[in-house]
Amino acid sequence: MKWTKVYLPDAYSPTMEQLVYFHDHTMSIITSITILICILLNSLLWNKLIDLNMNEHQMIETWWTILPTIVLFLIAIPSLKILYSMEELINPTISIKSMGHQWYWSYEYSDKFCKELESYMKYNKKNDFRLLEVDNKMKAPFLTQIRMIFSSSDVLHSWTIPCLGIKMDAVPGRINQSSLMIKKPG
Repeated sequence: MKWTKVYLPDAYSPTMEQLVYFHDHTMSIITSITILICILLNSLLWNKLIDLNMNEHQMIETWWTILPTIVLFLIAIPSLKILYSMEELINPTISIKSMGHQWYWSYEYSDKFCKELESYMKYNKKNDFRLLEVDNKMKAPFLTQIRMIFSSSDVLHSWTIPCLGIKMDAVPGRINQSSLMIKKPG
């Protein structure tokens, strides 16, 4: 992934693949509506014909109401399907607890073996992404269902990995959880 890339990052999880497909679906609907509106506006600007009977036409007004409702359902149903699948927890093999602190994150693997690590940001390397590189990276197995548990010790924190399609807030005194499955190593 590069900073100059315009499109979404490459999908490394089934959730992100569904989000990319939904984005493409929604953009195709928006593009077709925009093209239709431009054609109608162009026709309106260049056409000087006036039909006085069109002012009292109830069928056109009915379709002007029904068609946007159908378009909204075409967008809302896949969106709700993705939202429910993102919240679903399917028999996690491993649980990783992620605790947000003021200047670092701490991770705890506690299912099969107890391992804890703290992850601090790196500074001032030319090849590193600013505010994204850390000294101890969280390691997670691929092709395994993982449960992530988030909390915070002090203030609100946001934990995200864009290519996995996961973004969760760590709130003090509250435990949030999310599931993820990584499809590609790296």
